[in-house]
Amino acid sequence: MRRPLLRLPRWTATLTWKAAAFITVMCCGLAALLGILVHVSVTNQTVGEARGRALDRLTDVTAAYEAGDRLPAGAGINPPGLPVTLRALAAGGKRGTMVADRTAHPTMWAAGPADGGRALAVQYDYAQGAHTIQTLDRSIVWSSALAIGATLLVGAFAVTRVTRRLHATALVARRISAGDLDARVNDPCAQDPTRPQDEVAAVAGALDTMASSLQSKLLSEQRFTADVAHELRTPLTGLHAAAELLPPGRPTELVRDRVAALRTLTEDLLEISRLDARSERLDVDSEQLAPLAERVVRASGTDTEVRVVRDARVETDRRRLERVLGNLLANAHNHGTGPVVLTVDGPVVTVRDHGEGYPDYLVEHGPQRFRTEGGAKGHGLGLTIALGQSEVLGARLLFANAPDGGAVATLMLPQSGPA
Repeated sequence: MRRPLLRLPRWTATLTWKAAAFITVMCCGLAALLGILVHVSVTNQTVGEARGRALDRLTDVTAAYEAGDRLPAGAGINPPGLPVTLRALAAGGKRGTMVADRTAHPTMWAAGPADGGRALAVQYDYAQGAHTIQTLDRSIVWSSALAIGATLLVGAFAVTRVTRRLHATALVARRISAGDLDARVNDPCAQDPTRPQDEVAAVAGALDTMASSLQSKLLSEQRFTADVAHELRTPLTGLHAAAELLPPGRPTELVRDRVAALRTLTEDLLEISRLDARSERLDVDSEQLAPLAERVVRASGTDTEVRVVRDARVETDRRRLERVLGNLLANAHNHGTGPVVLTVDGPVVTVRDHGEGYPDYLVEHGPQRFRTEGGAKGHGLGLTIALGQSEVLGARLLFANAPDGGAVATLMLPQSGPA
């Protein structure tokens, strides 16, 4: 059985944490390297000085021993406490030194050969040198910790300034993707060309430029759509009046049918242009949802089953809600197959058919204007208008396909009314 991989918390994926960890590791490594170099250098110097003094004293003691004089204090033949290794070295006819702890007191021993295979040794107090090295080590540790802390604080402050700007840029990008084309980063570095431009300023400036260009193009398209729809209304009104004067017959029915389709398309384009311009105003009132849904079904003249699981009273714009439900029912009957069921479950209304379901692009990205698939009739504006009106109502409209087949449109209304 494989053990689950250990995953770090989500906050460790942030740039601030990664930069802090990198700075900490680098500072620790640098402090350790410098500390080791200083420790080795000072230790070698201290031990070398103590070794030189011990050997000089051993030379004086050896001269006194050979002259038959009395040995001074701290010197003797095979004195107690002399390290065994150093004693063996002296017995072999060589001189040497060694630091040993004698009763927890650092001592520098120096030993040389004496007659009879014995060792002539002197001891030198090494406590001061050991204390110097210990004090140096503590100073290195404390200064390294202080330097690491100060560097980490400065580095975190510098990185946080960058990440704040990146977060602001990402927030603006999400607002633009959500439809707020007026959102801008307005990074100070990007707005002032005399200041040095870093990478964050370049990204922020590019995002603002892209948003301005996108907004300009969308506004131009919206104006074009609205202008075309407005210009078409007048000739279509005249054409409709002229078609009513034609004598009865099959050609007259075809003309009237095409004129009606053109008028419907023009009205839809005008409605979409108003939704794009966000110029719609709500007329909010308290409505009982189940009776409203039943009225929409009766007005549609379609064979739609209404199921009321749980009725609810919502604060909404009745006309817009009827428009949304009417478009969903029309789409279900025009592009799906029966039975079509409208279900009211509290503030949630579901419209389902039993056809082939929504296309993949619609489920993934939502309805798109003037796009239909599979030879379906229509201009792809009904669901677009339903989605736009639901957003005006402060509701959520979701499109999905049922596991056993059929398209499912779910409208979730806010019970407290639209914002």
